[in-house]
Amino acid sequence: MFTTRPVLTGTLGMVASTHWLASAVGMRTLEAGGNAFDAAAAAGFTLSVVEPHLNGPGGDAPVIGHRAADAHTFVVCGQGVVPALATTGAYRALGVEEVPGTGHLAAVVPGAFGAWLDLLARYGTLPLADVLGPAIGYARDGYPLVAAAARTVATVADMFRAHWPTSAQVYLPGGVPPGAGERFRNPDLARTFERLLAEAAAAGPDREAQIEAARRAFYEGFVAEAVDAFVAGTPVLDATGRAHTGFLRADDLAAWRATEEPTVAVPFAGVEVHKTGPWGQGPVLLQQLRLLDALGVEGLVRDVVDREAREADDRGGPQAELVHVVVEVAKLAFADRDAWYGDSADVPLDALLSTAYAAERARLVGAGADDGFRPGAPAGRAPHLARALVAARALADAGEPAGGDGPLGAGLGEPTVSPTGLNRGDTCHVDVVDRWGNQVSATPSGGWLQSSPVVPGLGFALPTRAQMCWLEDGLPASLVPGRRPRTTLSPALVLGSGHGFAFGTPGGDQQDQWPVPFLLRHFVGGSDLQAAIDAPTWHSTHVHGSFHPRAHTPRGVVVESRLGPDVPGALAARGHAVVDAGAWSLGRLSAAGVAPNGWLCAAANARGQQGYAAGR
Repeated sequence: MFTTRPVLTGTLGMVASTHWLASAVGMRTLEAGGNAFDAAAAAGFTLSVVEPHLNGPGGDAPVIGHRAADAHTFVVCGQGVVPALATTGAYRALGVEEVPGTGHLAAVVPGAFGAWLDLLARYGTLPLADVLGPAIGYARDGYPLVAAAARTVATVADMFRAHWPTSAQVYLPGGVPPGAGERFRNPDLARTFERLLAEAAAAGPDREAQIEAARRAFYEGFVAEAVDAFVAGTPVLDATGRAHTGFLRADDLAAWRATEEPTVAVPFAGVEVHKTGPWGQGPVLLQQLRLLDALGVEGLVRDVVDREAREADDRGGPQAELVHVVVEVAKLAFADRDAWYGDSADVPLDALLSTAYAAERARLVGAGADDGFRPGAPAGRAPHLARALVAARALADAGEPAGGDGPLGAGLGEPTVSPTGLNRGDTCHVDVVDRWGNQVSATPSGGWLQSSPVVPGLGFALPTRAQMCWLEDGLPASLVPGRRPRTTLSPALVLGSGHGFAFGTPGGDQQDQWPVPFLLRHFVGGSDLQAAIDAPTWHSTHVHGSFHPRAHTPRGVVVESRLGPDVPGALAARGHAVVDAGAWSLGRLSAAGVAPNGWLCAAANARGQQGYAAGR
């Protein structure tokens, strides 16, 4: 859905997200007089209720915001850190060589709730009760469960019954999985939110004091106490096939606060593209844009978009060429991500994002599909790769599975979940622009119902993001207490002179692949936001997965069939291993912002018939 409204008296703003209820709640918040920051938090709280297979209030939530009044652009980091007790030695003492993808051993500090509170305290205007109220209503009174969530619950139902009874109590009402479209309630979560609001109200009438009281109740009060008791005292089955307690404690929650920090940005096509720092994978998008600039793909993009607009029969050649170039660029940038990114002061980010480095790397893009793994040497430094990553690559190159529990698919749109909850990971997204031009992009994730058991009495699960860390010392993404796991979560902003938009997508490792053709089509090809989102897309599965078991498909490319009947064959002729994912299967992008003509604009993904953009 695409809508535009002028910045005139009476205009309220626009919201786009991966779920229609979150978009509606965001608009309700704008209509109540809130700004973009209030609306994003209200939508985010709602997403934590209505998409429990993709995120939860105990998950993770990086946020990028832009305050129009003073052009202040910032990141609120809602990525929780590794617990103090979670050392590499502690895992090895348990006989664990890789952090499992499910259960207590992968738990980090919940960051999503704290991030939304921090955004509200710094930039919002409405009382917490107004912002959290809709989420409480849906948790208490129910909402229609989306088909993907129903499928996820059905897949893990046997594990819930046998091993995770606290999850069975919430997600198997009456002992059976709920069906798609059924009214689903989570009364424990509603009571948790209501208790947090009661703690807030007890702090008196001051808005910021109320927000701080709710934060303390979560991170230093009854929520932290329940988390500590469950993780320390109840062994649960995880992806190792054994039951373990975990390392997360109340002290870890009490010591953590959401933080504000600068964005990282590069110029592209007359605008600036903003991402988080390298504690997330966000800069990998910026590296790809630098490489594409160095390769001069503008003419190719315009040719492809023009042929599509004319429905030309001869578009197969240029389209295949564009897919090939973008895929080869992704391989190089993501190899750098795997070698260099992490929550470390030693990441050579300036060198990685320099035009000189991009020009050097661009010379590696050839006419055929590269089957190597080639991180670069920014500032002359040699890359140091995790041994487990090298081993996973060797298995894949030999045609052997990388491990894990059942097939995890080919990196398509929604995560494929195994019966024990192991999955590639996915998430949700929300973008907001208000009447003043403030903008927010947020990618809440983690706390997936299938990856961690529900904390008794709280109604939500914990984040399993420690699985992103290596149990090998000396790497930028090594597991270190107090360090943020190198997350895939990747909100984004584009800013020009008086215009720009927030954008992003779920999709794990695809979060910084699907936006590349979107940005190329919009800024170079001239497509509007909705057309750029709707256009057929693709991504590389040669890129290593960030989630256990770190799988990859040598030379793998996943494409939507709408690229054209000749494209798969043309790519195969270049050496790519092509998977046709169907016509409308990849990408869940949304965007909201201010167009160059001053009108507000928003667009949402049509795939899955779930995302929605709204405004007035």
